[in-house]
Amino acid sequence: MRLDKFLQTSRLVKRRTIADAMCSNGRVRVNGQTAKPATAVKVGDRIEIEYRGRRLTATVRAVPEGAVRAAEAASLVEVTERTHVDADW
Repeated sequence: MRLDKFLQTSRLVKRRTIADAMCSNGRVRVNGQTAKPATAVKVGDRIEIEYRGRRLTATVRAVPEGAVRAAEAASLVEVTERTHVDADW
């Protein structure tokens, strides 16, 4: 599954267009590497998102085949870290 679609499906990001923009602007890393929106996501990948002075790190637990209910979305990732970072505004 594409990274931008996975971020939206897992509810880590509210909309796919926002996920796409975040990836295009270098705000998302997969396994320590800056990721493009079309990067393939697989189980065990570590996703880091930095946005608006916050950093979220999550591990992919499952990759769905299709649509996912909101109640099931939380089971797709395991959030391992949430921190605030100093941003240059």
